[in-house]
Amino acid sequence: MTRFSPPRRDFLKAGGATACAALLSPPRLTQFLMAGENRSNGESGGPADYTLTIATKPVELAPNRIISVPTYDGQFPGPLLRFKEGQRVTIDLRNETDTPEQVHWHGQSVAPDVDGAAEEGTPFIPPHGARRICFVPGPSGFRFYHTHVRAGANLAGGQYSGLVGPVYIEPKQHPGNYDREVFLTLKEFQPTLSRGGDMAMDFLSPAQVVPTLKDAGECRMNASLARGSAHGYEVGYDSFTINGRMLGHGEPVRVKQGEHVLFHILNASATEIRSLALPGHTFRVIAMDGNTLPTPVGVPGLWLGTAERISAIVEMNHPGVWVMGDLADDDRHHGMGIVVEYSGHQGKPQWVSPGPFKWSYARFGNPGLPSAQPDEVLEMIFEKRNAALDGFNQWTINGVAYPLEQMAMPSFRLQQGKRYRVRMRNASDDIHPIHLHRHSFELTRIAGQPTSGVVKDVVMVGGYQEAEIDFVADNPGLTLFHCHQQLHMDFGFMTVFAYV
Repeated sequence: MTRFSPPRRDFLKAGGATACAALLSPPRLTQFLMAGENRSNGESGGPADYTLTIATKPVELAPNRIISVPTYDGQFPGPLLRFKEGQRVTIDLRNETDTPEQVHWHGQSVAPDVDGAAEEGTPFIPPHGARRICFVPGPSGFRFYHTHVRAGANLAGGQYSGLVGPVYIEPKQHPGNYDREVFLTLKEFQPTLSRGGDMAMDFLSPAQVVPTLKDAGECRMNASLARGSAHGYEVGYDSFTINGRMLGHGEPVRVKQGEHVLFHILNASATEIRSLALPGHTFRVIAMDGNTLPTPVGVPGLWLGTAERISAIVEMNHPGVWVMGDLADDDRHHGMGIVVEYSGHQGKPQWVSPGPFKWSYARFGNPGLPSAQPDEVLEMIFEKRNAALDGFNQWTINGVAYPLEQMAMPSFRLQQGKRYRVRMRNASDDIHPIHLHRHSFELTRIAGQPTSGVVKDVVMVGGYQEAEIDFVADNPGLTLFHCHQQLHMDFGFMTVFAYV
């Protein structure tokens, strides 16, 4: 078996995309959409390459636990869509529910009217209606699709539902040697509201916090509690699954000794950070959020913020029957795991903790190689207003919360071709998985530690920490920037970039 050697490619190459035909009349887009975008309202005849149907269906998490949730094509996760890099696709989106829907093509460089975010001007798929879209998939690698509607206090809506599915965009050149691929989608179900508590972040490295951010955040929280406010609502879950099945109730991953298995792992949670380990095995991480790393890195386990993806090769060199599961015992006991079974081995699946280890993005990059200098720096500070909206926390970026009932004016202006650095300062104790639509970005500094070479579309920003990311403004149109935690996004943690 030769070593995996992914091809080098320009990580910020623009991808063409356009809406090819709408089966409903799209509303007039906001004045900030550029007239020169790659768009077309012409009809696209012939059959679609894919059809995705949104409908509420039963999902069997375990023999004694069947839930009813919106899904794609009546299954969870939705069907794996395999595209070819640069080869145009046509997709029919059908909505059989009673509420408007969006399908977001997470991690792809598509046009705003295709991306699947109302804040960018994408038309909704109306209740019991349909819409046809076309786009050129890209960049290559592990992406995914999911609903992008606000749920608010409705824990049956948005990403609390079953509306998520994996996408793999085949590169023009095959990325290396492995025996086979396995796709794993991690997701919790049956959400409930509770009063907030502390979010553990001791797995992150560096652990350095900024004293001024911590002092300001704790001062605001203490003042709120002193006024008699309770902690804002958070969400917990009763059922935990991988590929829609609780541990012990789905088909195992069957392997042979000596195989090299490429696992594509997606954290499809609405709100939770997830971890994953396979006793006695090492994950050789080759890509994050679908983008190849400068050098593969071996780790004993994985941590994924909401919407993050990891592609890692595991050499099957420790025969037995094992639990691949979450490091949190309670979550694993409630279903967050899957059995890995070697050929010729039987018996009760075994779990052995790999022991504590720290998760550092910088470990996957080039710490000694500086990133390119930006043309401009965009400063952001994230703050929490405890229980400010009917018991829910309200979130702000630079003191401004995205409005609940309307589309907001863009807060930042971009010039095409410029390289921007987003300097993020988190004045809350929560970890925020920050997502930038329609672009990829390079990590340049994490909690005071410089790095380069790690290209992503989601990054966890630790409580009371700072992080910096760089992106090139190479995909004109409205661009949404937000925390991917559903509660945070719904209650203010969004802003919009516009090209000028």
